[in-house]
Amino acid sequence: MAIPEKLLKFKFHLIFVILVSLLLFFILLLAPRFFDIIAYFWPLFLSTALFLVAIVVFGQISPPGTETSSDKTGEELLDYVAGQPELVEEPQKSE
Repeated sequence: MAIPEKLLKFKFHLIFVILVSLLLFFILLLAPRFFDIIAYFWPLFLSTALFLVAIVVFGQISPPGTETSSDKTGEELLDYVAGQPELVEEPQKSE
């Protein structure tokens, strides 16, 4: 007699565990297999991996820039966009 009383005491816990177990079972039964997902997305995984490798390789190969040259280049670009490029003197024509 003590067992049914204890079961009634934990009936909500048992119902919750049974529902979660059934939910997991049906998710595993109906969900696509892991290798099916990998087979479908392998081009995306491969291209992403190659892109990341290219970033690392170019980061190692390219020389580090100096701040003075990058500052000057940025100023030249801003002057060009603002419409105030450095004036270049035209050679004078001899007549």
